[in-house]
Amino acid sequence: MKKHFLALLITALIGEGLSLRAAEKNHLPNIVFILFDDLGYGEPPCYRTNSPFKMPTLTRLTTEGMRFTDAHTPSAVCTPTRYGVITGRYPMRIGQYNVLGTYSQPIIERERLTVASMLKQQGYHTAAFGKWHLGMNWNIPPQAKTPKTGMPVDTVATDGPIGRGFDRFCGYTHAANIGMVIEQDRVLTNIDEVDVQPLLARKILSYIDERTKAGGPFFLYVPLCTPHMPHVPAAEFQGKSGTDAYGDWILQGDTVTGQILDALERNHLSANTLVIVTSDNGAEHRPYPPLRESKRSIYEGGHRVPFLARWPGKIKPGSTCTDVVCLADLMATAAEISGAKIPPDAAEDSFSILPDLLGMAKAPVREATVHQSIAGDLAIRQGPWKLIFKTSGQRELYNLTEDISETSNSITNHPEIAGKLAALMQGYIDQGRSTPGPAQKNKREIRLDGVGKKNKPVRKTPKDE
Repeated sequence: MKKHFLALLITALIGEGLSLRAAEKNHLPNIVFILFDDLGYGEPPCYRTNSPFKMPTLTRLTTEGMRFTDAHTPSAVCTPTRYGVITGRYPMRIGQYNVLGTYSQPIIERERLTVASMLKQQGYHTAAFGKWHLGMNWNIPPQAKTPKTGMPVDTVATDGPIGRGFDRFCGYTHAANIGMVIEQDRVLTNIDEVDVQPLLARKILSYIDERTKAGGPFFLYVPLCTPHMPHVPAAEFQGKSGTDAYGDWILQGDTVTGQILDALERNHLSANTLVIVTSDNGAEHRPYPPLRESKRSIYEGGHRVPFLARWPGKIKPGSTCTDVVCLADLMATAAEISGAKIPPDAAEDSFSILPDLLGMAKAPVREATVHQSIAGDLAIRQGPWKLIFKTSGQRELYNLTEDISETSNSITNHPEIAGKLAALMQGYIDQGRSTPGPAQKNKREIRLDGVGKKNKPVRKTPKDE
């Protein structure tokens, strides 16, 4: 299937007057992945008609591209989701249920293939601008170890984005340390929180201009600050949303997204660029019915998120996809687009959503999808059915087609479905993967029975979430 779709893309390019070699080498599409921080499913107006927030860019994307209604994050909180995005692997496999702090060590092993390192092998230039939150190794004096005061300029931070496949990085470790700006592998400056997103926006737009002149495909990963705390909208956005600082902050993130789209258009790159815009988990303490609960939860409000994609000439404008997809699918999708071959010990839980994007899917792209909460609860979703495994040992079964609010536990009425899903989940655990391929090893034990050694968060630092 991978060769089929790549051949389809190359054929289309040749039809535009390009040689086969040029189509293969010089016209691979750019990939831009924009990740909002804590943007709930019910917050963009294109997902809820009575939303009080202004997000004209995301609304624009629904008319210019595809809106997914059943997209999910690998986790209901930040760090594990980002692990899944970058590696294409469920974070439960390394025991990552909670979030990292400023001085946490890297959780992506040096030898593990990432979406960035994979695309580099295919000739892509790779860049990340924004929140990393996957750990770094610091070379700093002990007396500087306080997130409140920042760190000395030129403090070295290794094994961050630059050590995991990115050619360029500018951003920060996590939300509690947003003012400490890191460029490449060292601290660039400590600035006011309100100035960080504008600084990163300027660097993003400059990067797009730079890569246009340089030529060749690029992968741009943009993990935005917004709308996570602190809510620090720039002066030009204050009071502009008609709500409060939170709404202004959301509007600023939407505006940055629009600036990226405009920069692609200005540089005549839109037609050859896949843009995906989504969020890392549900909204912070803001449930949006009919979804149950919000960030951190194993229920739908914790991990079902907005997901929009645009690729002019490839994705049908104004289209909707109801297929279940996961943010961990970025890696397999990028591999199929670029022609990369994923080795057996990489992207163990990533499925290509290219058939969905091109409107050519004849069946669901995923056999099933795994979810996790901050507490270590797990769930598996297949078709309309979702089976939840609580760390307490309790199990819950919901038919999301009939009960999207997850109010009626159907496990006693459908024991055979619960048993089938439990067996499938156990198989994913035992095989160390949910994609076809040779068995792999999990780094941490994963339990479904709630007895003995339960799934425990690696670190518990709620203020960093």
